[in-house]
Amino acid sequence: MTHVMKGIRGMLLVWTAFLVVFMGCGKPASAQSGREGVENQVKSMNHGDWKNFKKPDDATLRKRLTPLQYKVTQQKGTEAPFKNEYDDNHREGIYVDIVSGEPLFSSLDKFDSHTGWPSFTKPLELGNIVKREDRSFFTRRVEVRSTHGDSHLGHVFTDGPPPTGLRYCMNSAALRFIPKEDLAKEGYGEYRRLFGKQQIIPRGEGEGKR
Repeated sequence: MTHVMKGIRGMLLVWTAFLVVFMGCGKPASAQSGREGVENQVKSMNHGDWKNFKKPDDATLRKRLTPLQYKVTQQKGTEAPFKNEYDDNHREGIYVDIVSGEPLFSSLDKFDSHTGWPSFTKPLELGNIVKREDRSFFTRRVEVRSTHGDSHLGHVFTDGPPPTGLRYCMNSAALRFIPKEDLAKEGYGEYRRLFGKQQIIPRGEGEGKR
């Protein structure tokens, strides 16, 4: 009887893991701290010049990306749910491809899908998104890749909220977040208008107390 219970428990664990992956973004990759990923993002490429981006060779990508970023973007891996950089990020700004820097998503279209991965109802720039049929892991899904970087980003599902009914389930490791206040200096000033007017503090106001 004990062997039977162990067998049933094992089957339940396997089935649970399968559901998490299938309803999420893909097959699991090794976990890595989000902070390490952020530090490496700064060392990567000239993100503001994404329109002239030319993808480096594999050796260069391995040097510039963290192991998790490489695993996700180049090998179609998936980071751990709930333990990634942007699942719980509520700041205003845009998300760009960690490899090419091309604009992909906006915080204005981000929502909590309760899956553990950052999710969006639509892309910021439709032309920077490529969809492909994905039959891996004994399933049939729609893979989402970036146009210029050809990075694996995640998958798109049809169980999202209005107005699109879509859920772009992305990997934080494939993205770089640029807050609205840094858009201009990072080379994405054209997107600053999406977030309203920036408050201008008069010279001298607020000075004196620290």
